[in-house]
Amino acid sequence: MSSGKPEANEKTTKETTGGTGSDELTVVVEDLLNSLSSKFAGVSSEIFAKMDEMSKRLDSLEAALASQDSNGSPSSKPPPQ
Repeated sequence: MSSGKPEANEKTTKETTGGTGSDELTVVVEDLLNSLSSKFAGVSSEIFAKMDEMSKRLDSLEAALASQDSNGSPSSKPPPQ
């Protein structure tokens, strides 16, 4: 396994495909942006799902508190200040 051989293969590949450094950079940056975009979309959907879940839990909690207030439960009322 000589260390010079892979470099020669890379140069040959670049020459045969006609790729330049800027073309390769463009491809790498586009791949990175696509990857970041898909990760951002995934995180955004997770955040919205968690917010929806929290909203439902808050609605349930508000309904439970409202039903306790309507039953006249003194334990749920804050003490007078």
